[in-house]
Amino acid sequence: MAPSPPSQKEDEEDLAAFELPFFQRLAVQLWAMVLGLITRLTDAVLLVVRPALVRPYVGLWLAERLRSPYRARRSFEVVLALRSTGQRMRELIYGETPLMSALWVFRCAGVGPGSRLVDLGAGRGRVLLAARWLGAEARGVELLAEHVTRMAHWLAPAGITLVQGDAAQADLSDATHVFTNWLALTPETKARFVARLRTCAPGTRVLTVMHPIEAEDFVRLSSHCVLFTWGLERVWLHEYRPSAWKPTRPTS
Repeated sequence: MAPSPPSQKEDEEDLAAFELPFFQRLAVQLWAMVLGLITRLTDAVLLVVRPALVRPYVGLWLAERLRSPYRARRSFEVVLALRSTGQRMRELIYGETPLMSALWVFRCAGVGPGSRLVDLGAGRGRVLLAARWLGAEARGVELLAEHVTRMAHWLAPAGITLVQGDAAQADLSDATHVFTNWLALTPETKARFVARLRTCAPGTRVLTVMHPIEAEDFVRLSSHCVLFTWGLERVWLHEYRPSAWKPTRPTS
């Protein structure tokens, strides 16, 4: 059954929920500036040893200066995308994962040369830079065409693929690792993502931000509290183990 499209009233209510009183908004903005400075500095240190990733990272930063990635706009194209997936505006409003944090959780998940990481809801692809830093193949699927058109050409020279589409319909058959930010997703969208994750090969490791997967066959291996652009948050590491599957390698 196709997902039911969100109403304009629901979308307006979602956006209104992000409108804060002046002083509260100012405090949030100042805190975001501090976190932004910290994460940019740590990103810069990490990029020193991976110069091939400097150009796409600069492109990402320039795109952010031109238009904030943290505020989705209710354009005609966005409305069409939402109607095709049944998602709501509030699911498109999120922060980003600094390289340092992504590298830490990816190392814990075993990402490295020979790995193929897919980011569901990739935004502008900052997480994919961390996967490439570790020598893994990196592919992102993002609903908003604006993010993809602005960033795909910057990421491609670094061996990163960013495509526009519904993450709940992404091809995960060759993925060894999947990353997704569940921070703003509704239960309905999470259920669609879980159904898609069941198309992964047994043994695929799945990382989710803020909440673990509450579904059979996804075994929790660990959780890690790391820094994001909005503050500290927990990332959960799972392994997809269908009940009939027998692992052929040790699990951690």
